[in-house]
Amino acid sequence: MTDNLNTMHKSDVIVALDIGTTKVCALAGRKNEHGKLEILGVGKVESNGVSRGVVSNIEKTVKAIAEAVSAAERNTGQKIKVVHVGIAGQHIKSLQHRGILTREDDLTEISQKDIDKLINDMYKLVLPPGDKILHVIPQEYTVDSEQGITDPIGMSGVRLEANFHIITGQITASNNIHRCVERVGLKVADMTLEPIGSAEAILSHEEKEAGIALVDIGGGTTDITIFQEGIIRHTAVIPFGGNVITNDIKEGCTVMQQQAEKLKRKFGSAMAEEVYDNRIITIPGLKGREPKEISEKNLARIIQARAEEILDYAVWEIRRSGFERKLIGGIVLTGGGALLNHIDKLSEFHTGYSTRIGLPIEKLAHGYQDKLCSPIYATAIGLLIKGIKDAESGKVVYEDLIEAEKEEKETIVEETIEEEVLQTTEPVDNSGPKKWYEEVFKKTKEWFEAEPDAEF
Repeated sequence: MTDNLNTMHKSDVIVALDIGTTKVCALAGRKNEHGKLEILGVGKVESNGVSRGVVSNIEKTVKAIAEAVSAAERNTGQKIKVVHVGIAGQHIKSLQHRGILTREDDLTEISQKDIDKLINDMYKLVLPPGDKILHVIPQEYTVDSEQGITDPIGMSGVRLEANFHIITGQITASNNIHRCVERVGLKVADMTLEPIGSAEAILSHEEKEAGIALVDIGGGTTDITIFQEGIIRHTAVIPFGGNVITNDIKEGCTVMQQQAEKLKRKFGSAMAEEVYDNRIITIPGLKGREPKEISEKNLARIIQARAEEILDYAVWEIRRSGFERKLIGGIVLTGGGALLNHIDKLSEFHTGYSTRIGLPIEKLAHGYQDKLCSPIYATAIGLLIKGIKDAESGKVVYEDLIEAEKEEKETIVEETIEEEVLQTTEPVDNSGPKKWYEEVFKKTKEWFEAEPDAEF
């Protein structure tokens, strides 16, 4: 097992695991000599154990993870043991906090050690019961009343202050993900908020500087990330996504769930105006019943109503962030929901922001598989990029994970040996001569008390 981990580390192969509501996706990749991302293995299976981004069935999720990782292993030709995982769900919250550090020496330069101390202090914040801090993201720094500093390293000053964007989530949701991954026999290198991962794959540096809102419409959640001046300003998770559109089609057209999903993907449109009035879709009837006819216009109306509601929530989060007038780049749509026809047009008309569909291909090396061009892989590719950055910066050290696994394995072996010894070893008699006399007395007594033979 340790050898496999060493092999992964030496070849710089990083593995990302996107545990979503509709799919579980495992991607194995590495950075090439040109700084581009090479995808070496892809595993994608249907997910049945996740609801609204949160694990709701451990067994089903474990099975899906095992299948996805196995498929990625077949492509890479090596055993996967360490993964970078994403987390989402309606339990995700964000808050702003200000930290202050008073330095003892004003002559020495501010170092990374000072910034790390300031960030570590944020992890001591008192949170509601059951919550934990997932990310602490610096916004800007202030050095001795000098405001608006993005990188204070190398400056001199006594008082170092910073504004932080802090992302929190439920401990139980995080623990369930860890439990699922570890039951497959994998180690979690780190856990990243999925909107941050998607942003890594989709957004350019210029867009982040200009101000932009990334809206990732997934199966069970819609994730929103707002950037301005290159800094994450706001994150939010809306607890519904593409699945509610499918459910609306199921109810509105009185069809089966699978049929509703196929109707959405093949014939769905987010704008009813773009669909001809006289186009009819025919669905086979159940058990010899007559086929069912559905108007494509009515289908589009159902989809548009729910898509507009999702966009309304996105706009509400943009306004809540306070950056509604500072988004020069507008909105970028990604995730499976971005595959809906005319969703970008609907976004422009409904929100007033310029909109584009984000495809996660800008940072991929040439020769990637065509299917990776889809927005549904945005989160997984982003987690992979984030994992590579963490490994390069030393934030994630594979040797430490190897050592931890080795110690854990040795502990398990020792406990097993102790149990076997306790079960198989007979009690040792240390009573000496006293025990011998007692045995002789017992045998003699039994001989005298025994009944005489019948012959005598």
